[in-house]
Amino acid sequence: MSSNRKGDRRERELVNALDESGFAVMRAPASGSATERELPDVLAGDGEQFYAIEAKSSAGDPIYLDGAEIEALLFFAQNFGAKPRVGVRFDREEWYFFHPGDLYTTDGGNYRVKKETALAEGVDFAEFVGDSEKVTLAEAAEAAEGDEDDGDVREILEALDRGDISVDDAVAML
Repeated sequence: MSSNRKGDRRERELVNALDESGFAVMRAPASGSATERELPDVLAGDGEQFYAIEAKSSAGDPIYLDGAEIEALLFFAQNFGAKPRVGVRFDREEWYFFHPGDLYTTDGGNYRVKKETALAEGVDFAEFVGDSEKVTLAEAAEAAEGDEDDGDVREILEALDRGDISVDDAVAML
């Protein structure tokens, strides 16, 4: 399958997922084509949050974005009143989102997202649409410190952090 067809399919997948999550969403028909105006791939809003999204996918290689693409995204988002986001999806993974300012900038002025960076630092789809909130183990342990009754929770989280137990075991214990 050509990369353009795969990219189009991934964009439609993102549009459908955002729609199912309660967002009003549209795929910009001119995105990626030779037009005088650079448009983001996807526009989405839920009445409170409005996003202009540049969507990219990869089989596993790092995703590179041209500096001009990011500049156009920022320009459009500012003029439209939306938050600019770059959505990335690697094969067999979900969508992860970044503010363009959080992306790694190459020496040539372009941008790069590695799969491991997306998994570790990106905002996952559930958090992006407001279904969950990312909490680190340190934050969970700190929150548990204030509750004497939650000493067991702290011990479980510390054991998980050390690698003594699996995530599934920790969930079952909690």
